[in-house]
Amino acid sequence: MQIRDYNGKGDWSAAAVQARYADHAGRHGVEAPRPLALKVHEHGDVRWIYPIMDAVIEGILAGDPACAVIGVEFIEEDRKFPFGANLKARTARALRQSTLSDALSIRIRRRVVDMLIAGNTPREYREYAKLLRKTGFRELWPRLEAAVPRMNRHAMRYYRYFEAIQRRTPAVCPVVTASQND
Repeated sequence: MQIRDYNGKGDWSAAAVQARYADHAGRHGVEAPRPLALKVHEHGDVRWIYPIMDAVIEGILAGDPACAVIGVEFIEEDRKFPFGANLKARTARALRQSTLSDALSIRIRRRVVDMLIAGNTPREYREYAKLLRKTGFRELWPRLEAAVPRMNRHAMRYYRYFEAIQRRTPAVCPVVTASQND
């Protein structure tokens, strides 16, 4: 039988994600841990094993804090995955719809801002930008404003998006005036 496993290797194999989930569930006091079952499809002599991140995304949407931690770890990962752009965008969308701890919000802010400063704006960055808008970026705005790669048109597109948010909503990021800098 031919097996097509679309899960990652090492830390992102199905078994490793399930083990990490069990650890996070214990730390966060999840009373009814999710099974994080793999979706498998067989046809003839071919078996497709779909990414375990589908189950993690369902857990994030259900409000499982251990799944949220794995979701943040996933968007922090730079490696390429089968269906990676789609999975990372869906993960960011699910995180945006859930209640996040302060620690996870800080990790998300740092990751999204660091990506923009590095000029790393893959397809899923659109969802990352919306997620950053939800978590707020006040403390990182001066760094972002100073270090954004102005010659990178893709990075500047998102920078202008964040700048418009900052101008419209001073509560997200207050404008610093010249007298405040003295």
